[in-house]
Amino acid sequence: MAVTRTFSIIKPDATRRNITGAVTKMLEEAGLRVIASKRIRMSREQAEGFYAVHAERPFFADLCTFMTSGPVVVQVLEGEDAVKRNRDVMGATNPKDAAEGTIRKALAESIEANTVHGSDSDENAATEIEFFFTPQEIVG
Repeated sequence: MAVTRTFSIIKPDATRRNITGAVTKMLEEAGLRVIASKRIRMSREQAEGFYAVHAERPFFADLCTFMTSGPVVVQVLEGEDAVKRNRDVMGATNPKDAAEGTIRKALAESIEANTVHGSDSDENAATEIEFFFTPQEIVG
């Protein structure tokens, strides 16, 4: 299996509860390595740009409001089949449907405040990484 990269966001509900370390620990225990990380306060413009694919969806405004409501931690993760590995450890979007041992089952508050975002494909991972990081910030 090839070592690849993916993108992750630890969302405002998690930073508010001071559980970024717990989330990162679960990612690392799943075999992912954090090769870039920064805590930021996403601007409305950034949120709207990042989630532009959802602009026509009814939840778009609320999503952008939530993602700008507090700090987030954006990360580049590396590991074997990183996108799949990250999605497996995150669990289903709705914590009620998430498997035991996943981040969302253990730590999410609700379907909206579900603690983490992760890329859904290698192509989107590359785009999302580039949105928040310069190549010089990814230090492995």
